[in-house]
Amino acid sequence: MVIRPVRPSDLATITAIYDHAVRCGTASFELDPPDESEMARRYESLYTGGYPYLVAAVDGAVAGYAYAGPYRARPAYHWSVEDSIYIAADAQGRGIGRALITRLIAEAEAGGFRQMIAVIGDSANTASIELHRRAGFRLVGTFENVGFKFGRWLDSVLMQRSLGKGATADP
Repeated sequence: MVIRPVRPSDLATITAIYDHAVRCGTASFELDPPDESEMARRYESLYTGGYPYLVAAVDGAVAGYAYAGPYRARPAYHWSVEDSIYIAADAQGRGIGRALITRLIAEAEAGGFRQMIAVIGDSANTASIELHRRAGFRLVGTFENVGFKFGRWLDSVLMQRSLGKGATADP
């Protein structure tokens, strides 16, 4: 497995991975999968903003991706990022998420960010919750029944991890 920065040529596979996650899962609260041009726009926004965006390639093929993006738009939130990790359905359970989150944390720290927030869709998403816990995130709270997808109400689990010096020093 190779963890590397995203290339524009990866966007078709990233779009397919996310399409499946939106259509079949509750990790994302989007209801309609975005097309490749929208995913390219999102990539460009993160890339030009200086946020880390990575893929995991297994035998040369993209098997998952992760990025850290703005937690909120207001300037005081600049030093906090929200992570997103998606693994291809046929590649789950092979340590790809762990490798991606480990590198993503390192890249976010190198970028000077101080807090990483995980907003995990669906409190039943125990794999993502455990992945984040093992990466040093702590449970901050749960917003109950804030999303409605697949005919049921879903929670959002909030987890947080300090990066670098965290809040012990000014940025």
